[in-house]
Amino acid sequence: MTDSTGSRARTAAAKRQRLMTAAAQVVHRQGAERTTIADIAHAADVPVGNVYYYFKTKDDLVAAALSEHARQLELLTGRLDGLDDPRERLKALVEGWAGQRELAARYGCPTGTLAAELDKRPEGGLDAEAGRVIRLLLDWVERQFRELGRPDPWDLALTLVGAYQGMSLLANALRDPDVMTRQCARLLDWLDSLPEAPAG
Repeated sequence: MTDSTGSRARTAAAKRQRLMTAAAQVVHRQGAERTTIADIAHAADVPVGNVYYYFKTKDDLVAAALSEHARQLELLTGRLDGLDDPRERLKALVEGWAGQRELAARYGCPTGTLAAELDKRPEGGLDAEAGRVIRLLLDWVERQFRELGRPDPWDLALTLVGAYQGMSLLANALRDPDVMTRQCARLLDWLDSLPEAPAG
């Protein structure tokens, strides 16, 4: 009896995760307003009726998409934290952005484009949640600059993440992945040029 209950709980958790992953992918490709619950159900290979067991409204699914973006970001930064040097972590982050250039050229930054779309809604809802996901990235980048001993870690974090958002927007508007390639190369050179603060 307990094994059966545990198995059902694992199946339900796996289905919920599948829906969250699908929501993140479909909302990125189509935008929140154009996406339907049926679109997400189809992408997750889940019957539409089952979706309502996990998520009551489309906004619940958009919130789930943002949670999935946050989860993916935390997985990424967790892997990058395995690198010994903060400069190498930052460079690996930028190289990862370059690796996503085709996706960015087609759909933009997953969180940035969604944040811009949700900003058209009344304040205090999902727009705040989108800002929280971007803040996670900013906070992680700031920590890396602080570990480098830089006196201006927050400003440098804004510069780096702002550059990413800008290049994603331009690559998407121009449908040109090479924008990402060139700008990421410039960011890598910039990161290499930053002197570490003297110890002590």
